[in-house]
Amino acid sequence: MRQQLGKEYFILKRKLYWLYSDISWAKQSDKTFDGFSIKKHKSVIKRKLKDIDMYLQENKRTNLQLAINHINNIVVKQDEIFSFWKLVGRPTKKKGYIDGLSLNQGKIEKDIGGGLCQLGNLLFWIFAHSPLSIIQRFRHSFDVFPDTNRDVPFGAGATLSYNYIDFQVKNNTKDSFVLKLWLDEKYIHGDFFCSKQLGEIYEIQERNHSIKQQFWGAYTRHNEIYKITKDKYGRTTEKFLFQNNAIMMYNPLLK
Repeated sequence: MRQQLGKEYFILKRKLYWLYSDISWAKQSDKTFDGFSIKKHKSVIKRKLKDIDMYLQENKRTNLQLAINHINNIVVKQDEIFSFWKLVGRPTKKKGYIDGLSLNQGKIEKDIGGGLCQLGNLLFWIFAHSPLSIIQRFRHSFDVFPDTNRDVPFGAGATLSYNYIDFQVKNNTKDSFVLKLWLDEKYIHGDFFCSKQLGEIYEIQERNHSIKQQFWGAYTRHNEIYKITKDKYGRTTEKFLFQNNAIMMYNPLLK
């Protein structure tokens, strides 16, 4: 009861912040936006995971589509902030959300709206390859599943939990950007557009990856994520984004 009341307290606190802050939130949708694609990405919807019922993976498709309906074609204008939960709202049964895979303190559970973290991961990867600034991002403190055909660095994503565990990005440029998202039979797709052709190229790098055995017997995983920007003259700059530290819920030495 204390945990649930505490969660509702922080949810209410965030709602009041939304209501009374003077922040310009991204909210306009534009299906006719004509721009230049700056980053595309896709990820497999259904993954075969050990001891996980596949119906939860199929349910995830339903939850992803409902959330995408609220953020597809959203325009992020100058000085506006993109907030995942501000746009999507609370996932409930009444809105059509169903049980999906969720994580709680490293334990695999099921919850209404579960699976939206995959959308958070995709959004992080897309926004990180743009001139926009990631101003709020959270990660699980547990590494639950072994790497399987991983095509992005460990920890290069964002976890989500309504509404205070949010993913937020600010547009500090003078240009406008539009996010397009869709599903097919196998993948969730994202494509990010800018109102003009950018002169920079962005790359995300993982550094100092390590796995350590702790004195209590468990393994922990660590790395650092950097953003590399190359301008049209070939000059490069780099920015440290964050460090990941997670307790591994599996033995890294097993095949």
